[in-house]
Amino acid sequence: MKRILILTALCTAGVLASGTAAANADLAKSKNCLACHAMDKKVVGPAFKDVAAKYKGDASAVARLAAKVQKGGAGVWGNVPMPPNPGVNEAEAKQLVEWVLTVK
Repeated sequence: MKRILILTALCTAGVLASGTAAANADLAKSKNCLACHAMDKKVVGPAFKDVAAKYKGDASAVARLAAKVQKGGAGVWGNVPMPPNPGVNEAEAKQLVEWVLTVK
């Protein structure tokens, strides 16, 4: 019985995690992030996996990157600036950045 409960808990956690990842991917798509970014390759902007690798272990990354999502930025990944995205609110920006930083 204990094994069944543990297995059920693990399966539920996996389903919730994949559902959350899918919801975050849907949010990224709805906010046009995927027009310039991809999970594993550079498009106009860097791949999400490259962003995650660059900021791994950086405790201030979420706040700084969320601000860049909303206000735009330039110079970190080359000459092409990231335009501001006023259609993304503060909570969405934080959610997107937290998700991007988990990409491997």
